[in-house]
Amino acid sequence: MKPHATEIFQRFPENPILRRDIWPYEINSVFNPGAILLGDGRILLLCRVEDKSGKSHLTKAISLDGLQNWIIDQNPTILPNNDPHDSWGLEDPRITYLEELNKYAIVYTAYGNFGPSIALILTKDFISFERMGTILEADDKDAALFSKKIGGRYAMVHRPMNHSGSHMWISYSHDLIHWGDSKILMETREGSTWDSNKIGLSTPPIETKEGWLIIYHGVRNTASGALYRVGLALFDLESPEICIKRGKDWVFAPETIYERLGDVGNVVFPCGYIILSDQDTIQMYYGAADTTIGVAIGKISNMLAWLEEH
Repeated sequence: MKPHATEIFQRFPENPILRRDIWPYEINSVFNPGAILLGDGRILLLCRVEDKSGKSHLTKAISLDGLQNWIIDQNPTILPNNDPHDSWGLEDPRITYLEELNKYAIVYTAYGNFGPSIALILTKDFISFERMGTILEADDKDAALFSKKIGGRYAMVHRPMNHSGSHMWISYSHDLIHWGDSKILMETREGSTWDSNKIGLSTPPIETKEGWLIIYHGVRNTASGALYRVGLALFDLESPEICIKRGKDWVFAPETIYERLGDVGNVVFPCGYIILSDQDTIQMYYGAADTTIGVAIGKISNMLAWLEEH
């Protein structure tokens, strides 16, 4: 039997897994983490941390199982560097391991005088960092790299804000710095659907035999404000601008108190995942109400089966 949408992801019973009251230094909130499975089997989250001035920075937390017993850096891991592009903060990192470089690529939203832009950091060990600077100018956000080159080029999903609306785009690069050949990947839907006002990439694309599986967030503006939910789509492996399937309904939405109430209520906002040893189970890490971090557990096979029917 194919799963219902509400069965795709199951919340970890001890959510939220990371909160400000367990942080080693004073903060306002911790949310929207990038995630990666390290070579030694540990799970690393690179968390967006907002201080009490309102600026965000990035701090890493590491766990053996990605659920409990987190070891958190005692001080911020990556701070804004007073560049006009990021002087107001570093937000919403997504992490992709690039095998050909033997480096992790951290793509994040740099927020500054010009608005939100896309910036890149490369690292081998999450101790020393090579800041590559802004790679796509404002207004742009919700970006992540594909895990392998497409037609000999790096590929990235992102969400520019322009006259056409808040849609997801794909762009290509030979060097990770200069990007072009941009195309709309997926548009908002018309009417009053759950993803009608804006959409954006959630986690980095997941490579499957059937195509690139995309977890994305959709926003619907309601009388009480914006409501963020999560949906699924599938794209061609060789030509990822071709959408094979797009789910009609959302599969994950704010339900619990910690997702409904917070600095920005009614928000679930995934930025990272890790795949377990069975190569099917994923742990999806998300910001809850821009205040805490939760994890939801699902299976790639169930997502693909659900897309087939919906």
